[in-house]
Amino acid sequence: MTYPHSGTPPEFGQADLSNCEREQIHLAGSIQPHGALLVVSEPDQVVIQASENAAAFLGLEGALLGMNLADLPGDLAQRLRPHLSDPLDAIPRGVRCRIGAPASEYDGLVHRPAAGGLIIELERAGASVNLSRHVEGALHRVRAAASLRTLCDEAAELFKEITGYDRVMVYRFDEQGHGEVFSERREPELEAFLGNRYPASDIPQIARRLYEQNRVRVLVDVEYQPVPLTPRQSPLTGRDLDMSLCALRSMSPIHIQYLKNMGVGATLVASLMVGGRLWGLVSCHHYAPRVMAYEFRTVCELLAETIATRILALESYVRAQAELSVRRIEQRMLEAISREGDWRNGLFDGSPALLQPLEASGAALLFEGQVVTTGEVPSTRRLREIGSWLDRQPREAVYVTDSLGLDEPDFRPLIPVASGLIATPVSNSPGEYLLWFRPEQIRTVTWGGNPFKPMVIGNDPSELSPRRSFAQWHELVQGTSAPWTPADRSTARMIGESVADVVLQFRSVRMLIAREQLAQISEQVERSDQPVVILDPEGRILLTNDAFGQLLQWVQPPPRSLDDLMPCFADTGDVRRHIRGMLEHWRSWRGEVSLKTAPDVVRPLALRADPVLASSERVLGFVLLFTDLGDQRAAESARRRFQEGIVERHWVTAVRMDSKADLIYRDLLSSVVDNAQLAALEITDGVDPGHMPDMLQSVQSATSRSAELLAHLVWHATRASEGE
Repeated sequence: MTYPHSGTPPEFGQADLSNCEREQIHLAGSIQPHGALLVVSEPDQVVIQASENAAAFLGLEGALLGMNLADLPGDLAQRLRPHLSDPLDAIPRGVRCRIGAPASEYDGLVHRPAAGGLIIELERAGASVNLSRHVEGALHRVRAAASLRTLCDEAAELFKEITGYDRVMVYRFDEQGHGEVFSERREPELEAFLGNRYPASDIPQIARRLYEQNRVRVLVDVEYQPVPLTPRQSPLTGRDLDMSLCALRSMSPIHIQYLKNMGVGATLVASLMVGGRLWGLVSCHHYAPRVMAYEFRTVCELLAETIATRILALESYVRAQAELSVRRIEQRMLEAISREGDWRNGLFDGSPALLQPLEASGAALLFEGQVVTTGEVPSTRRLREIGSWLDRQPREAVYVTDSLGLDEPDFRPLIPVASGLIATPVSNSPGEYLLWFRPEQIRTVTWGGNPFKPMVIGNDPSELSPRRSFAQWHELVQGTSAPWTPADRSTARMIGESVADVVLQFRSVRMLIAREQLAQISEQVERSDQPVVILDPEGRILLTNDAFGQLLQWVQPPPRSLDDLMPCFADTGDVRRHIRGMLEHWRSWRGEVSLKTAPDVVRPLALRADPVLASSERVLGFVLLFTDLGDQRAAESARRRFQEGIVERHWVTAVRMDSKADLIYRDLLSSVVDNAQLAALEITDGVDPGHMPDMLQSVQSATSRSAELLAHLVWHATRASEGE
């Protein structure tokens, strides 16, 4: 359910269900009472803001406001000193300290908000983590998971073992933001939530953004009474304190009521960030209050980073398999051209090769006024109507819908056979598309409560709830197909690009064979986005398209023959040798070239050079087809930088350690790095080059964050175990 955005965002605790999407939940102005919060100014380290319970919680008498940290009984100021020169703006730093007279042990969590100052959160010291038992084995189990289902089941099991919560769910988001319980581990007496779906409105966008920043959030007791900050507004800014990274931050009353309606007593939620996006959550529920100490929360965050990296690797493997299917289809088309003179027979030969990669029930090609089909598809007239309808839509590399008949009422009669449609253009000419179809899939979707009755409005949060019942609610879905996945989109795009390449090559060949169609065919070739050069048997240039002309705008007059073109290559000698072989011996050549696109600018391109034969004794001409290798080179550079730096970059620890702690850190870090290298290997083995640098950067970022978390965890755990 969506709501209109109007007026100013509601303050924390003042939202209702009509505007909770914009509630400023990071400006809570209060904390949960199992800890205390201090804000100190820098560099003088004077307490300028504190939770109202701070003095009592720390066993101190009198007001803390205005006190210098150095005057606070205990060693907090001393323990903070080594960290004050660090950034402290992304991952809060944990310190074990003693406060009070007599002193008690606390775990302090310190970070700097963007507006300045130092936020110190203090909780009673918790148990230390057994690094070998809780971390080393867990990292190995994550790395060993060979499928997404196995990995998520393992993740749920690990989180349940480590945290002890009654229920652990791995919660995956779809493209609309709806969530599904993908894996679950629970106590035997609890009702199963596995497979339940929850609407996107259950998690407002502002909360999703906070999940991206603060990767682990804990609610200790759903019945807690919030402890306000004094003063409410920060003396540094005159505004509410930004508590985005605060572990103790209060939660929205609407969310609290939501949990109460579920009967939940305490929660821990860890974010799964995959490729820079919030892929899902590990959501842990307990049915009584439950405290989760800093070290265990850090283990959870480290595991979530490692799991997310493994998800990225497994998704990359799926894409790699799809790319292999595409290459096989391309090979079939090329073989069909050489064998029968028509590439279409390589696509539509009765085999399932075109349907299987997308799990489609039918496919159709609209090309030069003709329609070719395989499997279950609409009638030819209807297919032409779909092509005309697609021409009127905003042009996209891939058009996708799982509800064609609901999107366009004219196609409602097609629902039984063509509820799902993926379409990709095979040229820039109108009406030329490759289409895949899926039939209607009448199915029951199980929701955790009725998503279509989310709003019950009363005068206080106890009467304000998205739902009061979370009993399974079953929706009968009609008029839609099984949803297309991101992998389906990627596969369709790759097949479409491959077909478009063959179409361009085929049209170039036909232009040489059928001169009477020169005007029409040359227009189609010229319209292509891919650079092409067509030569006569003597190597004179018959035609270049605009895409090639854009590459050599600086060359005047434009080259008229291969001899004119040769100086435009940076690697002239090598290119000349291969081109001479094509001209003299009618040999095809595939290679990489460096084309000068400006006097001092060289652009890497793949060159596909082919003779066009009328017979074994006569050549009609030659076709040169260029493909930009910029993405591939960037991918190779990213791969090289990753492999050179992934190990060395993380052996320097993020915090100062003694030899014992450093040894433990290095041993555990090797598992983190192994997981990252495995992910990088699976990415670089299959992902198309355009996406590879971003994906490798995502692995690098996750590894850096994991290394820093691990360093903090080891430092804190070894200090705590030694009583320092």
